[in-house]
Amino acid sequence: QVQLVESGGGLVQAGGSLRLSCAASGTIFSIATMNWYRQVPGKQRELVAQITSGGSTNYADSVKGRFTISRDNAKNTGYLQMNSLKPEDTAVYYCNCLLPWNNYWGQGTQVTVSS
Repeated sequence: QVQLVESGGGLVQAGGSLRLSCAASGTIFSIATMNWYRQVPGKQRELVAQITSGGSTNYADSVKGRFTISRDNAKNTGYLQMNSLKPEDTAVYYCNCLLPWNNYWGQGTQVTVSS
């Protein structure tokens, strides 16, 4: 069983920055693909960024150039650095660890960007 705990969300003004963290329990983090998703009420959960076990990254077009995903396998922790935040980035952000045999989610952290 893997538990994921997100932190770092909050209220920020447009143009500001936040860094989200995702701490994973267990010893499998280093072989997992880690994803950050976000969801607003009434809409489907959206993939924001992804980092593979090998360090390859992918981003949604809406966040390219503004968000950076990273991971520290020694600390079993993943990160999402969010810069130049916009009101449309307001959402609950979820950490996800994808393994060949299972898929784990954190509880989510609220990010609110005021205009």
